[in-house]
Order: sequence, then structure tokens, then C-alpha cells
Amino acid sequence: MPILSLNIPERRKSVLIGKNGSVKKMIEEKTKSKITIGNGVEIEGENPLIAKDIVQAIARGFDSETALLLLDEDNCLEMISLEGERENTRKRLFARVIGKDGKIKKFIENSTDTHITIYGKTVSIIGEWKMVSIARKTVEIVLSGKPFSAMKAFLERELKG
Repeated sequence: MPILSLNIPERRKSVLIGKNGSVKKMIEEKTKSKITIGNGVEIEGENPLIAKDIVQAIARGFDSETALLLLDEDNCLEMISLEGERENTRKRLFARVIGKDGKIKKFIENSTDTHITIYGKTVSIIGEWKMVSIARKTVEIVLSGKPFSAMKAFLERELKG
């Protein structure tokens, strides 16, 4: 059986485990896999990729309920890395995506029916494949510094077509 390994932040391991191991157990049952949590996370099973995506989503800041949306094959996880950016630049870019009082992030989520988290050095998106693609392009427009009107116009065009 294939084994996949990944690292997750130490502070996200408790979310992966859940109260009395409930989240880990649910992921294992629903994906027919075995998850071992140590320094990293190992996932073993006939097809460990779905379990890996769920664990990755939790590692990127999603709650377990949102991460479990990945059990539906119509949904996917997309990550935009800002790894190469300096910390001050990254904070400024993340602030753009969030917007004042979270308005930009909420606008993108509501318009595309997706879920977005900003955690570590990534912006991550969960939702239906096509909508995640639109949300990603929208986030990239925001990250490029274009005005809200450009982002809104793009979203309106994409959602009509």
C-alpha cells in the first residue's frame, strides 16, 4: 500500500486529531486510510490522496468540517504560495486579500461559493473545481494590486459565462 508523508504545523495537529481522536478517525473511516501523526504525518491506504488533501487543508488553516468537503470529488483544494516574498510584503499582500473587516475575502467566498484561508505563507481555497479556479484568479488579481472594480468586473464576467 502506498504511504504518503507530509509535514504540518505543530499547532494544527490538534485540529487534525480532534476531540478524543474524532477527526482523525473520521478521515480514516471515510478515506479507508491509516493516519500516523508523529514529527510529520504519514498516510497509508489503497488511495491515500484524498486523505492527504484533507490533512493538507487542515494544515493550511481550514477547520475539519470545511476540509472534509474534499471527500466530494467535485471539490478541490488550491493553494497560492507566497513563499518567496519577504515577510512585510507577504503581510501587505495578505491584508489586500482580506480587505477591511474581511470584506474582500468574504466577497470572493460568497461570489464563488468557496472557502478561503490565509495561513502561514499561503492563501488556500476549497470548493467546486470551476469556482476554485475563478476564486484563484480573483485572488491573483487582488494580489497584483489591481483595484476592487477590476476584481469585481472579472468576477461578474466569469460567473456569467
